[in-house]
Amino acid sequence: MKRRQALRLALGLGALAAMPGAGAAALHWERRSLLGFGTTLSLQAGHESAATAQRALDAAVAALRRIEAQMNLFDAGSALARLNRDGELRDPPPELLAVLRIARDVSQRSGGAFDVTVQPLWEAWARAQREGRLPGPQEVAVARARVGWQALELGPERLRFTAPGRAATLNGIARGYAAERVREVLAAQGIRHALVDVDGFAPLGRNAEGRPWALGIADPRAESALLARLLTDGRCVCTSADSQTFFSPDYRHHHIFDPRTGYSPPQLSSVTVAAASGALADALTKVFFMAGPARAREVARQWQVDALWVDKAGRWAATPGLRSVLAA
Repeated sequence: MKRRQALRLALGLGALAAMPGAGAAALHWERRSLLGFGTTLSLQAGHESAATAQRALDAAVAALRRIEAQMNLFDAGSALARLNRDGELRDPPPELLAVLRIARDVSQRSGGAFDVTVQPLWEAWARAQREGRLPGPQEVAVARARVGWQALELGPERLRFTAPGRAATLNGIARGYAAERVREVLAAQGIRHALVDVDGFAPLGRNAEGRPWALGIADPRAESALLARLLTDGRCVCTSADSQTFFSPDYRHHHIFDPRTGYSPPQLSSVTVAAASGALADALTKVFFMAGPARAREVARQWQVDALWVDKAGRWAATPGLRSVLAA
């Protein structure tokens, strides 16, 4: 099992974009790199005042740490870990409640294709992997029986599982939510040009050269190679890939589970979604995985987003709204 980066900042694309805008290019640029959400995160912001950019990044890092502390499965003291351990959580933090409400809405609208209560499936597959094997059908069935978003009751005073043996993970939505939220913090501090990279991107304005931010979509079978380069248009962009975390070397079994079967969807290897909401972009990558290539365009229309998807043979396609901002 390993984690690989499926979406990253693309360099050397200045000639592919519009002519530089003097406003963004003349700013003082400050950057922060930090570890969080199990990977390396990066924040960069430009402002006429270097001190303002620094203060804005301080606020952004504080927000990022606060969100991670609420939603980190590996911190026994986090709000999410306490919910999973105790089956309920009194006075939940507003951000945790907000992201769970978004997740519930996506689950409902997608017919359960996205479900934050798949944690029992993760535990079953990870336990088997530690023992050097794949879980058997009975193990998967037992874990699958403990999955179901309807069993998580949400309210401002209490979060509660209404059935025993349930647990949630926010790994499929928290990074997108955090990217969007951190961008809001930067904007509130007066920042008009920034890029938030929380293993999901939230661009603001333009880069240090005064050009649109450019992102590279990695080939899921060759991380150093790019399938496409995406010139951002202000929307949040998230990618999920079977190569990010996997349980079998052929990528048949990986970290994206179909909540309805307990197994990984078989047809796609990577999905990139661009949406106004980072949380939605992150969650919908999983909905596209469940839909497969035949229904991908239908999902994009339903949710009014754009997407690029790659099948197991390496063939890719994209909606027209994303193709228009792809650079050769």
